[in-house]
Amino acid sequence: MQEQHVNEQSVNAVPNDAEVGRQLTALTVGMDHLERRLSRGHGVLDSEGLLPIYLGDSLVPPLELNDWDAVHHELNTLETQTAAYPAGPRQTFLQDMLRSLRTATRLFEGEELSFREKLEGLVGVPAEPISEERLMEMHARLETLLGEAGYRSGTLAERVHRWESEGALDPSALESNFLELMASAQERTDRMIYPTGDYTMRLNMVRGVPFTARCNFSVGQMDLNADLNFTRSALKHLVCHEVFPGHSTQLLYTLDRAKTGESTPDVLLCTTNAVTGCVQEGIGDQGVHLLDWIESPSDAIHMQLRRVRSATATSAAWYQMGEGWPEARVYDFLERHSFGQRVWMEGRIRFASYSFRGPFIASYWFGDEAVREVRERVTPEQRSAFIEFLYGQMHSPRSLRMFGA
Repeated sequence: MQEQHVNEQSVNAVPNDAEVGRQLTALTVGMDHLERRLSRGHGVLDSEGLLPIYLGDSLVPPLELNDWDAVHHELNTLETQTAAYPAGPRQTFLQDMLRSLRTATRLFEGEELSFREKLEGLVGVPAEPISEERLMEMHARLETLLGEAGYRSGTLAERVHRWESEGALDPSALESNFLELMASAQERTDRMIYPTGDYTMRLNMVRGVPFTARCNFSVGQMDLNADLNFTRSALKHLVCHEVFPGHSTQLLYTLDRAKTGESTPDVLLCTTNAVTGCVQEGIGDQGVHLLDWIESPSDAIHMQLRRVRSATATSAAWYQMGEGWPEARVYDFLERHSFGQRVWMEGRIRFASYSFRGPFIASYWFGDEAVREVRERVTPEQRSAFIEFLYGQMHSPRSLRMFGA
């Protein structure tokens, strides 16, 4: 009788969270290695891998995996452990992450999945466009901000193009503005988020790429698409997204907390192409707001314009890949609703078409919304707890919204 009671206790016991985090991390890194080995750079992920940046080699080595059957076995084990967690943010994240990794595994095995299945299973977001009503509300707010800044004549598209053109930085001034903005962003980040030490990045101009900017952490540089024009406010946003307090800061923070044991080892998975990607991009897109750094009408205009473009790109990707619109129609939609530069719109269409990465175009909008919604209800007294929750734990959009619940 006593033995039965002990067995029941062991079955119902909450798992060791640090050990579950270690298992999840080892499995994810092992999946990345397995996919790279089997695809030889020609799989659905090309050369990027499931985990583009991993800083935990000395902390959590990859699990040795021989095939995808072994991956499914490990996922089954973790799902059983997750079921023993109490309801809350941690269980919710683990459920979403394991569903995401399961979806990735199916793709790596060669299974054909619909765009809807990838959005819902892999990225962890709704498979739908942003409503026309929501887009029009954002347009109206943008129109108001432009009017307050003196841009009152012409269509909204004409006013946006004129504002961007008149405020565009000369290419020769990009580097000096980048360095100045990065220094200010680092000072604010050190004071408000996390002490980043002597870490900095240099600016690297690139051409012919589908992205606007990229955190190239391993070589210490922010890649910037030289085919586009940038206002100072746009460059500020990108510095905050890619460097401080965005991707680079999250990488520094999570490595530090994993080393000290203040966070579970799975924080090392912050760059994974999975549900964690939403919150990673949300931190980046909310970076200016996290630093309370809207200091001019131009900053306010750009941040609203960025929201418009993020929502529009999410809708366009759905119309292109979910509903099968021809590219010409998708381009026309982007042109009418995002007011974007041609290179940017062409890059969004190209991005959406990628078999694995394409659905992650939606991670920017939905991740930004998740971080924004929580940030806006955080009280001053909750600020430090919110920062630890946001940076010091891994989240899906669902688990992040449970802050303070």
